[in-house]
Amino acid sequence: MLMKTASQSLAEQLSTRFAERIRTRLLAPGARLPSVRQCAQQQGVSPSTVVAAYDQLLAQGLVEARKNRGFYVRKMAAGPVEFAQPAIKVGAFQASGSSFQAQHVPVNATALIRAMFHRSSELPQPGMGAFPPDWLETSFLPAALRKVTSGPALQSFSLQYGEPAGDSGLRQALSQKLVACNVPAAPSQIVTTVGATHALDIVSRTLLRAGDYVMVEEPGWAIEFARLSALGMRILPVPRRADGPDLEVMARYCELHNPKLFVSVSVFHNPTGYCLTPGSAHRVLQLANAHHFYIVEDDTYSHIAPDHATRLCALDGLQRTIYVSGFAKILAPGWRVGFLAAPPALVEAFIDTKLLATLTTPALLEKALAWCIDQGQLRRHAERIRTRLDQARARSVKLALAHGCSFAAPPAGLFGWVETGVDTDALSQRMLDAGYLLAPGALFHAERQPSTLMRINFATTQEAQFWAVFERIRAEQ
Repeated sequence: MLMKTASQSLAEQLSTRFAERIRTRLLAPGARLPSVRQCAQQQGVSPSTVVAAYDQLLAQGLVEARKNRGFYVRKMAAGPVEFAQPAIKVGAFQASGSSFQAQHVPVNATALIRAMFHRSSELPQPGMGAFPPDWLETSFLPAALRKVTSGPALQSFSLQYGEPAGDSGLRQALSQKLVACNVPAAPSQIVTTVGATHALDIVSRTLLRAGDYVMVEEPGWAIEFARLSALGMRILPVPRRADGPDLEVMARYCELHNPKLFVSVSVFHNPTGYCLTPGSAHRVLQLANAHHFYIVEDDTYSHIAPDHATRLCALDGLQRTIYVSGFAKILAPGWRVGFLAAPPALVEAFIDTKLLATLTTPALLEKALAWCIDQGQLRRHAERIRTRLDQARARSVKLALAHGCSFAAPPAGLFGWVETGVDTDALSQRMLDAGYLLAPGALFHAERQPSTLMRINFATTQEAQFWAVFERIRAEQ
């Protein structure tokens, strides 16, 4: 709450609060500030105090006033980025070559991404994209580092660059690990990376050129939309359904745009939690073979998923598919160790792209990770996390339903796709005042649009305190 002090007036406090959110991108360029009257009611101050605060923001160049419309966060100058949007009507598929017009992305997509890394308070954050740090605390990670840094072996790899493709021991361990998922990848087909996002970037920079069309599931991962847009790709959003991507939309895209790539999260899709079915997987592969595009399968959540889950790479045998995963979600986000597994013909090109960006990846961390896998430590740790997550999910779902929400997709995996009944962009700003960072539905679309959905992290929404605050603030919307 705002409290008048000798050093700062209420208007100055309110202006400072909004300025911080704008600079940290918690308020995205183009976002509308609450009306003067609405803001006064929300903050418990007079309308004149709000007017004074907004005047200060105007003077700082952070917002602009639009006649008869209110105050908006100023958009910073940036080059236009284009993406293609299908002309599709629900219930009656329609598309034509002339209806696929490239449009400008109206909002800087990274504005929404930055918000996900901003720690608004010490409270458990419902919008987090990872497990809480205390879930990931282990004794075997320090032991692994001690193991690989003891004795003369340290000098052999710390005083020179590592292997271009990545530590051979880790690639051998990863190859054996992928067997459990029925993904046939020899160590020579694996390239280690600085996290899974780096792996996705290597694939994009190797296989694509600016202006190429890329199919991406929607709703989907905001970072992937922003990353591809920054590289100059034309995004083709493919609606994600319970059984997999909308195959009719994909087929029409193939006829009209000759896409070069399809990026998919087959297992525990983010944000819906959907898992691909075998029938849908086979049809996606048929499209890829018929229209000569590659499929990147992002299996970031493999550590909490069943090994028998349907994976495109397992069915295809790494022919037109590229497998991507990492360990940030399950083990150590700060280590930034990821990898890709690819068709043999693409491996050397991926290594070249990796070398141009990072030279090699940290051998010390890769050797430590290989030890964790070989000793079974990672497997046992993942089993403990899965058990704990199952319990947290049950509590979180019960609380969400009790507080008037519903689920747009059956709860599964780490995330829940929740129907709130109100605009979650506006709701997220009010929740910030209470110390909670939400992940509003707009975050998961290629083109920002109002949404009543939000993604929750089951590990951080299993306490009644959050839901009580959520219900109170939602009722004020």
